[in-house]
Amino acid sequence: MSVNSKPPQTGAVESLLRHDRAIVLFSVCLILLGASWYTIAGVGMDMSAIQMTRMAGPIGEPMSMGAAPHWSATYWVLIFLMWWVMMIAMMTPSAAPTVLLYVAIKRMGAEKDQVALLGLVFLSGYLIAWAVFSALATGAQWGLEHIGLSDGPMMTIRSKTFAGFVLVAAGVYQLSSLKTACLRHCQSPAQFLAKHHRSGATGALRTGTLHGLYCLGCCWALMALLFVGGIMNLLWIVGIALYVALEKLLPRAQWIAPATGIVLIAFGVWLISAPIFSAS
Repeated sequence: MSVNSKPPQTGAVESLLRHDRAIVLFSVCLILLGASWYTIAGVGMDMSAIQMTRMAGPIGEPMSMGAAPHWSATYWVLIFLMWWVMMIAMMTPSAAPTVLLYVAIKRMGAEKDQVALLGLVFLSGYLIAWAVFSALATGAQWGLEHIGLSDGPMMTIRSKTFAGFVLVAAGVYQLSSLKTACLRHCQSPAQFLAKHHRSGATGALRTGTLHGLYCLGCCWALMALLFVGGIMNLLWIVGIALYVALEKLLPRAQWIAPATGIVLIAFGVWLISAPIFSAS
């Protein structure tokens, strides 16, 4: 063996690190598949998402599905995990291009030996931002059930009027300047990374979390629509996830967000006015 030769283990590690982009992409796919399975199976819930989707009724019409669940500490944790894992399944696909671009940039810099690790830390920061949203959504779900506006077992809003107000609020936010600013950051990952890039694992976590916060600012109102259609309704989950991906991945289609806002407002107004006209 020559003096400059390397042990087989070291050579294998270096060979693996050269495939850092593939490692990150595989990890993203694994996270997505795991989160999707968890959401569809309805882990910890009385019914799976498939069963809840089949039993979903019209918007704002309560269904008699038994007693409301008891909000114990265990149930709080299960609901939080349900929200967070669902957000991971919905948001990871639209975040993947930014993660892979981050990896490509790191591969050309001084930290190229840590690319895979930094890429996963960046993704972790992104998902932490959605953990914050999930905690807030869990509190909102408890609050709505506590005041009788949400059906506990089916996890949907019980009032057409309130569902209409949620739709109108989401539509108005789609037309807001804050939505536009956050969406612009999500649609321009190269500019975002050039502006907010930081070195090291701490920098990767910070940059990923900041990207997640911009994404949260862009999409939180759309996620609130799950209260309208059913938090575990797969049709709404998949539909919103696909829409979010279109908003982010089609930056030239700037009409999508405002057009959606107008549709949501119109649908919301119709839901609010429907009980008034039916009573007259």
